[in-house]
Amino acid sequence: MVSWTLTSFFSWMDYSEHERRQVLDVIDMFNEQDTRDELGIGTVRDAFADMLFPGTSTIQTRARYFLFVPWTYLELERLKVPSNQIAARARREEVAVIEALAQSEDQEGIIGIQARAALKRLPSNVYWQGLGRWGIRLFAGSQDQYHRSLDVFYGRTNRRQRNDDGEPFDGAIPKNWHAGLPPRPEGFPKEASFSLSKLEAEYFRERIMARAPGALLAFLVEQGEVFVRVPFPWEHHLVSKLPAHNREQLQHARNFSETIHGAALLYNLMLAELAGLKDLSDEYNQRLQDWALRLAERVDVLSEWDRRRFWEIVFSSGARIPIPTRRFIDAWLDLVLIGDVGRNARSASLNDDARQLIHERERSLKHGQARLDNRRALEIWNGAAGTAQLNYRWRVAQTILLDILAGLKGGDDRA
Repeated sequence: MVSWTLTSFFSWMDYSEHERRQVLDVIDMFNEQDTRDELGIGTVRDAFADMLFPGTSTIQTRARYFLFVPWTYLELERLKVPSNQIAARARREEVAVIEALAQSEDQEGIIGIQARAALKRLPSNVYWQGLGRWGIRLFAGSQDQYHRSLDVFYGRTNRRQRNDDGEPFDGAIPKNWHAGLPPRPEGFPKEASFSLSKLEAEYFRERIMARAPGALLAFLVEQGEVFVRVPFPWEHHLVSKLPAHNREQLQHARNFSETIHGAALLYNLMLAELAGLKDLSDEYNQRLQDWALRLAERVDVLSEWDRRRFWEIVFSSGARIPIPTRRFIDAWLDLVLIGDVGRNARSASLNDDARQLIHERERSLKHGQARLDNRRALEIWNGAAGTAQLNYRWRVAQTILLDILAGLKGGDDRA
């Protein structure tokens, strides 16, 4: 059943420029129905997420994994573990980290805490792209390519002719990892925790500032203020102090998140009605009315929303937005925003044009597996598909930020 669903899902998924990473993220989150991209707007969502919180991904958990991974590989490189053994040796080391973290006081966010040695996707794979984005990983290829490159890497470094000081005559020895990494702690990986030392937190701050200048992530880590968790980044208490470009990005991201949420709720209402689930239909009707009230509270801002500028910002990130995706989004926003915003939102559940738009969008994405057309596909719907409001990876980003900020404020100076 699951394999059939995955196959149909990937046949219509709306890819971004980080296709491979995001497909793997989707596999890991497949059972989290409320976060799935049912209407194919993921390229826009990811454009803002990459802009605001570069280097993060939906299934990252804690900041110190950005150190666990290079510490593991640097030690294996020191031992010159060959290419045909590196994946297995690294797996053993990563499982040892899981076991150590399971014995620590802070167990929130342990990747693989249930599966342990049977874990399919290791933290190194989850964090690989982010390590490159932050300039911690210098090797430019995939993790598999890195593994295959090591025999050549060892041979190249061994053959370099050196002077009396041990330095190569023709320049620095090539490295796969950033030279400024904090030292690997004694006892690692058999001893591990998520607590960052001050040195480690300062290293992260330097990497983020150097590799993501101008991002909201960089602004918040530079400010150094520990904050109370909030559901969305636009609710952060420092929003009023943001540089103008960050405020503009966040305003457009918020407008899109709040307006497109109604499309996801209407889609699920239509599914509930088709399935004959009255209580669930009533629930989605109520959620749509609540959504309409939220939009009505921001009617002044939404009525003046410069959607041309919205698309300029999205495309400035380098995102590739398929033409059908843009047409769908524009059509939905026209239905909601042209005229009386509050009235449009309140009547969205009864609007034939809105329902037809949702139906045609699902059909164009999923073809024969569209739930609104395929009874069997409808039967495996669990009652909530893609209903979560977009937060642009803020849940993950704020956890990583709070780890770093705690280290800056109260971390010790251990090596």
